[in-house]
Amino acid sequence: MEYSEAKAIIEALIFASPSPISPKRIGEIISLDSRTIESIVRDIQDKYKREKSGIQIIFVAGGYEMTTRPELADYVSRLNIEVRQSLSRPALETLAIIAYRQPITKPELESIRGVRVDSVLNTLMERRLVRVSGRKKAPGRPALYSTTSAFLRWFGLASLDELPPLSEDSDSLLGIPGSD
Repeated sequence: MEYSEAKAIIEALIFASPSPISPKRIGEIISLDSRTIESIVRDIQDKYKREKSGIQIIFVAGGYEMTTRPELADYVSRLNIEVRQSLSRPALETLAIIAYRQPITKPELESIRGVRVDSVLNTLMERRLVRVSGRKKAPGRPALYSTTSAFLRWFGLASLDELPPLSEDSDSLLGIPGSD
């Protein structure tokens, strides 16, 4: 396969994919190794930058996704596209606890927040930002909650490693031991 053909196919796959597509998955489709795919994607990204294109390719949630450039958001918003609903403060607080403490049970969440989290947890699950990731080996086998790839996309993160570090105040608010 010629380089220009591989480049066109990769660009088309990223564009057509309904969710971020990993270099591994692209490689399975076109029989190229991940390193070559990453190099080709960098070339496409560089081309978009040189040409000051309205689109860009970003790496988010473990894969590549085509998006509009953030500085064009005012224009794109005029399309009146259905915009994702913002999260309430309780939902954001609960989501932060889950993100930093995952996997975590509902009783642990409620202990940290000091309030019931049923409704907020349902909202986060409906939006597919949080999922049941297993069961704790404890009496009653409570569900364990973790974030999803949709969470990574929502916040523009490639992985959980990109979560900002917590301050000591945040540690204690999130119930992280040893930071009272």
